[in-house]
Amino acid sequence: MRASVGRELSRMVSFPVSESDIRRWAVAVYHPEEPPRLFWDEDHARASVHGGIVAPEEFNPFAWMTAEPAGLRRAPEGGIHALEQALGIPGPPVRFQLNGGLEAEYGVPIRPGDVITSVTRLAGYRERPGRLGLMLFAVSEATWTNQRDEWVKTSRSTLIRY
Repeated sequence: MRASVGRELSRMVSFPVSESDIRRWAVAVYHPEEPPRLFWDEDHARASVHGGIVAPEEFNPFAWMTAEPAGLRRAPEGGIHALEQALGIPGPPVRFQLNGGLEAEYGVPIRPGDVITSVTRLAGYRERPGRLGLMLFAVSEATWTNQRDEWVKTSRSTLIRY
């Protein structure tokens, strides 16, 4: 399993992000309050340091359909061993799993017209003893870039299994 660290787990490409996508996301996130004008008022946004409308940091262009792979996103197959199944290797001898957390860092903002590519890789495995026995921590890292190859976001997800 350790030989698989660094290997690609998935790759997605978004459709071009529209101003309407950004406005709808902002309305949903800030509901029932009005979202900040930076996310929906072009005149206000043009006068800001961003020079135009940008998406909130938590905007997800993959929340709906993706351009690649085409269509709706499906839950990964393989259940508790989905990560190893994506890599084509046998899963570890575990029976339970839980979400160990998510952390994110942000680069350039997403703008209308951007096409975002997400590449997720296995960042590492580590073990640690717990009250129920040995726990396996698997960390995956997703890096988003735009069509200019500018870094948009990196998120690290930890999966704890035992």
